[in-house]
Amino acid sequence: MKIRLAVLLLMVLSGCDNSVPVEKGFAGLGGSAAAFSTVVPGRVFSFPADHGPHDGFRIEWWYVTANLKDDQGREFGVQWTLFRSALNAGPTAAGWASQVIWLGHAAVTSATAHHAAERYARGGVGQAGVSPAPFSAWIDDWRFSSQGPDTLTDLQLSAQDKGFSYQLRLTSTGPLVRQGDQGFSQKSEQGQASYYYSQPFFQASGTLQIDGKRYQVSGPAWLDREWSSQPLTANQTGWDWFSLHLDSGEHVMLYRMRQRDGDPYVTGTWIDAQGRTQPLHASDISLTPQDSATVAGRSMPVRWSVRIPGKNLDISLTALNPEAWMDLRIPYWEGPVRLSGSQGGQGYLEMTGY
Repeated sequence: MKIRLAVLLLMVLSGCDNSVPVEKGFAGLGGSAAAFSTVVPGRVFSFPADHGPHDGFRIEWWYVTANLKDDQGREFGVQWTLFRSALNAGPTAAGWASQVIWLGHAAVTSATAHHAAERYARGGVGQAGVSPAPFSAWIDDWRFSSQGPDTLTDLQLSAQDKGFSYQLRLTSTGPLVRQGDQGFSQKSEQGQASYYYSQPFFQASGTLQIDGKRYQVSGPAWLDREWSSQPLTANQTGWDWFSLHLDSGEHVMLYRMRQRDGDPYVTGTWIDAQGRTQPLHASDISLTPQDSATVAGRSMPVRWSVRIPGKNLDISLTALNPEAWMDLRIPYWEGPVRLSGSQGGQGYLEMTGY
């Protein structure tokens, strides 16, 4: 569920501080987007076109996370994100007339260290952008680009900043996965939604550097693609998002949209080893915070119980590094998690609004 940090981007674009008017919801995306395109059920996805930008929608993102190990079993997490935000609903203009803003986030996490960085760019001048075929997403020298004619089957992913860098190859023979109802991903009982698909079957390999030490690493990776114009209600204050790679070869996406009044909105998708999907509803899922840690002055749930009785799943999720705080202009928590219980595995957790 990558509403996530894309929501926060609006705060940066508007130049405001962390004080968001209550009536606009978390980070302003509960406010009206009447001039922008709306998300409705029944969209027919088209590839490779939908790998690229979508004029008319207010916000979208290309989001990669990877759970990696070296040959000695040391664990790492990698994040690479590009957000696109339109300042108006018209067609994208060329050059400095462009009304598109881009934001990039990159991070590396180990059991003892966490580094995060961000980049900003104006659209229309080549500093950042996305092309669908051949696929390439970039901001400055951070890149996520296909290496052959098949758009999302063989790609290179790279980023670097003070304290970290990575250069990874991502390959997959698994299918793209449409989240929710064939790609229509509802975010509230009031009908807020996004278009949302994923590639959870990536395998990553390459090099990672953190605090001056270099590692050869490999492991599973997950791409999320999502676009919308108003994915939140005024009542929603933050979320907890999970992407899980199970040892069985199955995958799970879950999110819990916390609300100022009332119970959280909980939903998800069960993905079998062949890529077939089954929507999960609140009655199918139990997401319960267990242990908390004080991180950046906030109490954060860094261990969770996840139960999906209909799939015989009863697991605990534990943060690899509880200090995985993204200390950027708009801060949040995101990092790799370990799985134990009825199944083993690994995954990623993001928490905002705490």
